[in-house]
Amino acid sequence: MPGPTLADIVFSEQANHNFSKILGDLKKSNLSITNRLKSIQHDAAFVQEVADVLGLPLVANERCGSWYIDPQLKTGSAYFKSTDGHTGQWKFSTRRLNFHLLEVIGRNDGCIVVDSTRRGKRMPDALSKTIPIWCSVLNQALFPSHPSSHELHAPPTVVSSSEASQMSSRLSYFLTSLLALQPDLSALRQQITKPLRPLWVTPDDNLTPEMLAEITTRYHPVVCCTSSRRVVGTEMSEEGYIQGAGDDTENWAHGLTAPLFWANQSQLLETPEGELPGLIEKLVANSEAGGQAVGELKTVAPRLFVGALSAEAEALASSSNERVVCVVSLVPKTTEKETWEKSKRHMEVGLGKSKTASRFLREALPSICDFVSRFLQEPAADAETGTGRETNKEVALLCESGRDLSVGVALALYCWCFVDSAGTIRSAQDQEQNHNKASIRVKLGHIMTAFPDANPSRATLQSVNSFLMDWQK
Repeated sequence: MPGPTLADIVFSEQANHNFSKILGDLKKSNLSITNRLKSIQHDAAFVQEVADVLGLPLVANERCGSWYIDPQLKTGSAYFKSTDGHTGQWKFSTRRLNFHLLEVIGRNDGCIVVDSTRRGKRMPDALSKTIPIWCSVLNQALFPSHPSSHELHAPPTVVSSSEASQMSSRLSYFLTSLLALQPDLSALRQQITKPLRPLWVTPDDNLTPEMLAEITTRYHPVVCCTSSRRVVGTEMSEEGYIQGAGDDTENWAHGLTAPLFWANQSQLLETPEGELPGLIEKLVANSEAGGQAVGELKTVAPRLFVGALSAEAEALASSSNERVVCVVSLVPKTTEKETWEKSKRHMEVGLGKSKTASRFLREALPSICDFVSRFLQEPAADAETGTGRETNKEVALLCESGRDLSVGVALALYCWCFVDSAGTIRSAQDQEQNHNKASIRVKLGHIMTAFPDANPSRATLQSVNSFLMDWQK
């Protein structure tokens, strides 16, 4: 019998193509929507166990963390970015200050911050490095006479001693950048009684209430909880389990959000994979058809409020004898500038959507600031009170999300129209003063402290900076 030929041993190009397709299909089936939702459910059970054992409130590190926390158990949200902890790129964010967590931490003697990460990593950089930097910098600012709390504490199983040393060398710079924002340190200090100390929990750790005992005598614990267990190989070896299943939702979720998942969990998990996209589309459509609840207006600075466009009718009707409200609506369609002014107290600016809107904002800000300035400079309607032009005048800024464009416009108006944080209105002659990045950053810090859920995009903030610092307007 003749031996096998080379052609018998080496697969043909067509065979290799078929194998590649089979492997691709297997990977796709393992990364199915069903497997993702079951993995999220599995990880959420661990998160609840951590909360039960440690007796601390759950805080979701957005955007991913909310997938792993039952809304009924969620105390709030945090915004620690993994990019601020990437090796060599360590940063204390002066935009995402997360000061609102101090009240939660002080009231409960600690908290649990929940996040996850992709396959292969033990924990996300947001938990292993960004939060430790945040704790150390705040301890330096709020507890200057407690030097032992100023040291950086990072998980040694994830952060090498060399990297920890490099991070520590930058802490003094990070403290300077925080203090440059001129935060109200005394008010922040009143919210906590002890310095902060991060510690870490993963599904591989043994949970006991005693793990906090020694720390809580001198520190408020900030428990960094990685919800997903580490997958070293491929998903195909994990029987459908996906590490960090709640991440990258734009690639798999079909519009499904964490609140929708939790509200329809049983139905979603019982539906066959092939029918899930249709079901999700229906759930999303029903949610949108039900109409957004009238958005609450959030105070971001004296006289300035932001909110979603769903609050427009309420905002327009809110003027009374006690207050006069000017409304600027930033709508997701492009319109001609000549059509923007609807009345002396209502402006509807058509900027378009997403990044396009953020870019167009630069061109619209001179008109918006002029419109609001005229409203603020106008004499009070009630002359009998003898009060001046500043009495009871407020400005509501609305956009599609209530967290991006409206916040950017609020920042521009805060710098352009107001002298100080008390809401003193600038004279028309004083408006074109020399704004710089430092002064803009201070006022952005005020806004982010007042409204932690604000999320102005980089493009939005670049448009605001460009407008305020470009004098060829």
